[in-house]
Amino acid sequence: MAYATVNDIQARLTRDLTADEQAVATTLLDDAAVMIDATAEDAQESAKKLVSCRMVIRALGDGDSNGFPIGATQGSMGGLGYTQSWTIGSGANGELYLTRLDKKLLGTGNRIGSYSPIEELAGNEQ
Repeated sequence: MAYATVNDIQARLTRDLTADEQAVATTLLDDAAVMIDATAEDAQESAKKLVSCRMVIRALGDGDSNGFPIGATQGSMGGLGYTQSWTIGSGANGELYLTRLDKKLLGTGNRIGSYSPIEELAGNEQ
């Protein structure tokens, strides 16, 4: 079950989605929900909706990226040599992925901790 709708995606874009993009967005929203649930099933519904929209917009493109792929952390362009080079921070262009901010919104980002089953066993021997 998706946490957002195609209308939620459309409201965040500076361009209109084509009929084909709307069909793809519907499928991607379902896929995003599965990924979000695998990462943070107990996250707030509003966070799940926002992150779903962000994920799908990155995959579809926002139409206002000035030639830079969404999610690119570094890029370069050439001139007469026709060179382009991009570094994508997490995932790949056109792929669904969670950024650090997405994980933070879901309440799962950058947690440091550990679990030792031996300590649990030692406590049960009493």
